[in-house]
Amino acid sequence: MHVLLVEDEEIIARPLASLLRAEGWTVEAVPTAAQARERIAQRAFDAALIDLGLPDGSGYEVCRVVRQVGDAAVIILTARSDEDSVVRALEEGADDYVAKPFRARELVSRLRAVLRRRGAKREYRFGALAVDAQAAQVTVNGTPVALTAQEYRLLLLLVSHAGRVWERGQLLQALWDDGGAFVEDNTLTVTVKRLREKLGAEGARIATVRGIGYRWEDGL
Repeated sequence: MHVLLVEDEEIIARPLASLLRAEGWTVEAVPTAAQARERIAQRAFDAALIDLGLPDGSGYEVCRVVRQVGDAAVIILTARSDEDSVVRALEEGADDYVAKPFRARELVSRLRAVLRRRGAKREYRFGALAVDAQAAQVTVNGTPVALTAQEYRLLLLLVSHAGRVWERGQLLQALWDDGGAFVEDNTLTVTVKRLREKLGAEGARIATVRGIGYRWEDGL
C-alpha cells in the first residue's frame, strides 16, 4: 500500500513515516503542498495523511486534489480542533480528522479502520464487468476472471480512475512491487494485452492513448 504523508514538521514526519514503513507500507513524505501535488500527479496513492498548516498553502487544497484524482483514504492532521475546521475538512473529502498532538500508533490504527470502511464500499461496475476491491475478485457477466496479481493491480488502478490518462511511466511507478521488483516497459505492454484478452469485450475499455499511455473508458 502506498501512503502520501504531507507534513512540514520533521519531528512529526520522520518517526511517523518510519512507523508506517515498519507496518509494511510504502511511504512518500513531502513537506509542502506543491510537492504533494507533484506526487499525486505522478502516481496513485491508497492513503494520504495531510497536515492543514503547510508553509505554501492549505492542507484543504491537497485534500481536494487527492479527491479529484482517486479514491485514497484521507486523514487530516492538524493542531486546530475547532468545529469549523473539522467540518471543512470533512466537506473537502477527508475520511477522518486527528488533532495534534497524537499518538502515532493510534493514528495507524485509525488509518487501518478508514481503509477497511472504504474497502467495504469499493466495487466498480462497467457494463458486464464488476471489480470487487474488498474481495479482490473480478467477474464478467457474473463469471470469475482469473488474473495474475499484476493484471489485477493494473485493472484496479484503471477502473478506480476511470477517464484519467495514465502515462506509461506513471503506470510503471504505480505498479511498483513492494517486494522490490520493478515492472519493465515491455512487461507493461504484455500485461495490458493479456488483460484485454481476459476481459473479452469489456477489455476494449482499456484505451491506448498514442504516444502517452492508457485510459479506462467508462462510456462504452
